Amino acid sequence: MRAYDPKAVRLPRFSPATVRKVAFASVICFALLVLSGGAVRLTGSGLGCPDWPSCFQHHLTAVSSFHPIVEFANRLVSLAVTLVSVAALAVAALRTPPRRDLTLLGAGLVAGIVAQIVLGGLVVLFKLNPYLVALHFVLTIVILADAIVLYHLSGSNPTRARPLVGRDLVRLARLQLRTLALVTLLGTVVTGAGPHAGGPGARRIPIAFRDMTEAHSTVALFLIGLTLASQFAFHHAKAPAVVLGRGRLFVEVMALQGALGYLQYFLHDAAWVVEFHLAGVTTLWITGVGFYLSLHRHPPETTGDAPSTQPADAIPIGS
Repeated sequence: MRAYDPKAVRLPRFSPATVRKVAFASVICFALLVLSGGAVRLTGSGLGCPDWPSCFQHHLTAVSSFHPIVEFANRLVSLAVTLVSVAALAVAALRTPPRRDLTLLGAGLVAGIVAQIVLGGLVVLFKLNPYLVALHFVLTIVILADAIVLYHLSGSNPTRARPLVGRDLVRLARLQLRTLALVTLLGTVVTGAGPHAGGPGARRIPIAFRDMTEAHSTVALFLIGLTLASQFAFHHAKAPAVVLGRGRLFVEVMALQGALGYLQYFLHDAAWVVEFHLAGVTTLWITGVGFYLSLHRHPPETTGDAPSTQPADAIPIGS
């Protein structure tokens, strides 16, 4: 009888194109997770499945009524996100040739979704605590950014990034992303203080809704002004066309998001506008991170030992 030899087990290997496709799928899935989570909150279905991990009284699936079905649909999206995240880690770890940076980013997706599952359970157990709900949303945005970077780098050469613009312009782009993060954080507080609690009886953040909305809009207007000024700076510095193109897209999405924000305010936080606003912030992060990534390039390796692995038809997010 032959002894088991672990070295004889051959794991499958995956091409750079496969890694890129799975990374793109992860971006789509995490964007859908934002929207499905928003639908749960806006329809008051946060406790449609009052138990965890089962839906209701040890039943895995939802009963045939509106709120349980909405919440259960969100859990199905979470399951899809989990499977895609595990797949992203697997194909990145088994990529040929191997890339340690892609494996770490794939591991970040899995770690993030595990944290999301735990946090989601706490949200249910603590009856939609607004601070936990806000943290749940912020964590989703962080993992989405990880997925965007994974997608971008999976289509680039495994070399050190070199800036396409001056150091001051790179810092300016970082300031835009940091301001966007602040706007997003304030937006979660606005939602936590607003009328959409996610379910009956859920407590709210004890801050005046109007005051919080004004603070959120003030920082958002600062971000729009900063981004417009930044675009003038990039044009003056004669930045590459890809940078200018993604910068324009970032501005356009930001303008649309700002219009949705004011429409949401004047319509007294109408649920359907809030859902579009969530779609807008998701798109804003995709275009914003894509814009920042476009400021760097990964030149081909010059050793001649390892050819470039960038697909000829690779189109980074945001282009």
